[in-house]
Amino acid sequence: MDYRKFIVPILVPILISLLSFNSIPCNAQLSTTFYDDTCPNALSTIRTSVDAAVSSESRMAASLIRLHFHDCFVQGCDASILLDTAPSEKTAGRNAGVRGYNVIDDVKTAVENICPGVVSCADILAVAARDASVAVGGPSWSVRLGRRDSPSPNQAQAQTDLPVATMDLTALIANFDRKTLSVRDMVALSGAHTIGQARCVTFRARIYNNGSNIDEEFASNLRSNCPAAGPNGNGNLEPLDLVTPNSFDNNYFRNLVARRGLLASDQALFNGDSTDSIVQEYVDNPSTFESDFAAAMVSMGDIEPLTGASGEIRAVCTTAN
Repeated sequence: MDYRKFIVPILVPILISLLSFNSIPCNAQLSTTFYDDTCPNALSTIRTSVDAAVSSESRMAASLIRLHFHDCFVQGCDASILLDTAPSEKTAGRNAGVRGYNVIDDVKTAVENICPGVVSCADILAVAARDASVAVGGPSWSVRLGRRDSPSPNQAQAQTDLPVATMDLTALIANFDRKTLSVRDMVALSGAHTIGQARCVTFRARIYNNGSNIDEEFASNLRSNCPAAGPNGNGNLEPLDLVTPNSFDNNYFRNLVARRGLLASDQALFNGDSTDSIVQEYVDNPSTFESDFAAAMVSMGDIEPLTGASGEIRAVCTTAN
């Protein structure tokens, strides 16, 4: 009996299915266990370095969280912000004041010493942000890993895609929506401003415009360290949360209700509009804020990662291979 007439009708659909599968773009999934076999001590090594950096300077926790945010909002979470290649994202105006690069360089060196060429700079940024949160009493979350590094920066996109301190609510919502982040994600992520500091140049207009959405005593106190005319005093710093500037808590949202948000983009979240209810919810339920923040950080870390054969694993975070 000729079995070929039975086998061929079976194989053809299978082959077509396989060919169709192979034609689908590769969108490899990130995984929390990505380095379990290839570099099992990667996460503990990152945590040790981050803990030491935050212990040395508590402000560094906010800087590392911000660094991950500023990376992900420009061509995805690909460590492009770390590259020194000109024109770099580091020198983009909207990245002025971003810091923590030296800490990531130190972390990368430590990881390379145990697992050369395995762990990406993009994943280090994501894990460092989580560990920084934990180091100052904030929430933890399982970081999905497997990102690869971009070989090139995108300064032009940094100038258009990163949010700025003067944005109103409509602009903020649109900005985060373009990165597939919800309004709730936006408010939760803004809560990272419960730690860290901002420069006078970013809040000067807010404290001198005599607007109705700022507490006058709060504004008056800030004016002593932020003169009305720049550039004098542009770099003078004030904590984003005057109450507990080095602890990750929900006082940021309490400040907004009291009209004491440092940046205009902070106060925009509680200004008689659609996000007021989320802010109030976080005031009333700090545990809800922490869980939402953790979930939003995971979502942010999933923005357009390079995976599979895309990108590279940089040997040094500042330079493409």
